[in-house]
Amino acid sequence: MADVKKYIDEIKNMTVLELNELVKALEEEFGVSAAAPVAVAAAPAAGAAAAAPAEEKTEFNVVLKDAGAKKIDVIKVVRAFTGLGLVEAKQAVEKGGVLKENVAKADADKIVADLKAAGATAVLE
Repeated sequence: MADVKKYIDEIKNMTVLELNELVKALEEEFGVSAAAPVAVAAAPAAGAAAAAPAEEKTEFNVVLKDAGAKKIDVIKVVRAFTGLGLVEAKQAVEKGGVLKENVAKADADKIVADLKAAGATAVLE
């Protein structure tokens, strides 16, 4: 049982990018998906579907499309909002993709604005 606790402690100390890589590796190794299963419900009547308001998205992912010419400035911004070390932030900037997941709209807008001010191309998803 001590090994399980050791693994949990190790996972607690991982960055978001490291956790993402771990999940992908486990999915590939065991041929499974970490996505939550979705229950299939019977289709509602057309009138009820039209009357239901669409839920507004409240959490966003910050995605780095391009670091731009001022990569050092972008790395500094990434370090500031992720808490990553210099090497990890540099790798994240070079790799691109999702930098921060499930961020509130106001915080995500600020992060994207900071990245754009540093010369990067970033979007919300």
